[in-house]
Amino acid sequence: MAMPKDAAKIRMKVCSIVGARPQFIKAAVVSRALRAVAREILIHTGQHYDTEMSAVFFQELEIPAPDYNLGIGSTSHGAQTGRMLEQLEAVLEKERPDRVLVFGDTNSTLAGALAAAKLKIPVDHVEAGLRSFTRSMPEEVNRVVTDHLSSLLFCPSQTAIENLAREGLTNGVHLVGDVMAEALRFGVHRAQQRSMISKHLDLRPKQYLLVTLHRAENTDDHVRLRSILTGLAAIDEKIIFPVHPRTEAALGNLGWTAPPHINLIPPASYLEMCALESDARIILTDSGGVQKEAYWLGVPCITLRDETEWVETVASGWNRLVGADTDRLLKAVSKAWESGLRPPLYEGERPGHRIAELITGKESH
Repeated sequence: MAMPKDAAKIRMKVCSIVGARPQFIKAAVVSRALRAVAREILIHTGQHYDTEMSAVFFQELEIPAPDYNLGIGSTSHGAQTGRMLEQLEAVLEKERPDRVLVFGDTNSTLAGALAAAKLKIPVDHVEAGLRSFTRSMPEEVNRVVTDHLSSLLFCPSQTAIENLAREGLTNGVHLVGDVMAEALRFGVHRAQQRSMISKHLDLRPKQYLLVTLHRAENTDDHVRLRSILTGLAAIDEKIIFPVHPRTEAALGNLGWTAPPHINLIPPASYLEMCALESDARIILTDSGGVQKEAYWLGVPCITLRDETEWVETVASGWNRLVGADTDRLLKAVSKAWESGLRPPLYEGERPGHRIAELITGKESH
């Protein structure tokens, strides 16, 4: 039987699933490369849904508008994941993609992987192999299950590959580097041209601290949250604190009022965060992505968690774990450091293009 004349033009269909701002950043890099060699269908679960947390990221990062926006919104982990699974299954049954691409470790990641696996569609995972070894964290459960459902596992580091090997996962594992390093280079360049947030907040380089706080282990535990806030209140420096919606609700429940040196601002866009991170003296965070960005930017980082998936940043001396301990937090701030050399970490050669090539078997440009 003769092949159709246009058979060579038929391109692989890939459904990429995103829902939270770290995934928008990763998808921006991969989509640019993937769309050169495949047909991408972008599905936004709506896990982050307001303008600051979602739409502005698509605009700033030049991500194509989602083909589907499920509008799931915020609710409990189980309910949110269940709603995503139900609606993603319907979309995937309609689109019948060749592969499904998921990013990171959110409920959108898990739901996408489960929906695809149930429909026998191969799953590919960007940022595979990360482990905090704390199963009480929802993110840890999400990333472990997703890795074990995936056919292609795109790892940012050798440590991630070793983590997968300990779990018996060796097939389809690829060291590609971290797409967020590629995104940060783009973001910092654009921020220098466009962002006015430093001027609006009257900030001078290296004369303020930047805080981000959003993980459930901190926001949902009033003892931990109050301990962190006590430490921030005792710091005698200007602090810029973009407040995540979950954190805003937790602060309200505590009845906490910020002292004058702590400037609470709405969630920052990606370009605004690039500008704020670049000029901060120290960054205090519980975000995995921000830990890496601080490292790449050469800004000392204090991590408000008891562990991190990004162990190399700690080993390098540029990241310190203090958990929610007030005294450890204050000691780290008072002895801010620069450890000198920063060996290259997670920075693969054009990771977005490498991922696109591995998914499609075609060379991207």
